[in-house]
Amino acid sequence: MEPKREAQPVYDGAMLFRPMHTDDIPVICEIEQESFATPWTAGAFYNELTSNNFAKYLVLEYEGEIAGYGGMWLIMEEAHVTNIAIREKYRGRKLGERLLVEMQQTAVFYGALRMTLEVRPSNLIAQRLYEKMGFRSVGIRRGYYTDNKEDAIIMWADLPKSERLSQ
Repeated sequence: MEPKREAQPVYDGAMLFRPMHTDDIPVICEIEQESFATPWTAGAFYNELTSNNFAKYLVLEYEGEIAGYGGMWLIMEEAHVTNIAIREKYRGRKLGERLLVEMQQTAVFYGALRMTLEVRPSNLIAQRLYEKMGFRSVGIRRGYYTDNKEDAIIMWADLPKSERLSQ
């Protein structure tokens, strides 16, 4: 039986990208509170990390501090972004873009060919980032967000071909 492949931590200057661990959850929940109207609970993250075989979560450390994270489900040849957030004090430094690139490369490492996500129509900053990263709007999920029944824009992107993580 072939051993399970795992992405290794990636250093990029002052940034470190690594798999999320359960002891990261308290800080991740702080970022959730700063970022989302309906933040995930610590229990939800714990379940994702310990019980969901499709889940892959990355932490972005910047100068030794957790500055952001992203999560996705990898099913067959598709990656579905569940969440991505940057701590408020680190926003505006293109860390979200760098994190999304790392998520895309991780998805490619695990065999994904395409990536999808949902985004609020009111979140223009995120939409611009996703479009810059090759995502295109393909539809709407009516009343998707539970806090205010806002619709979600469904976006898809073909993933770039990359060998960096598999070397």
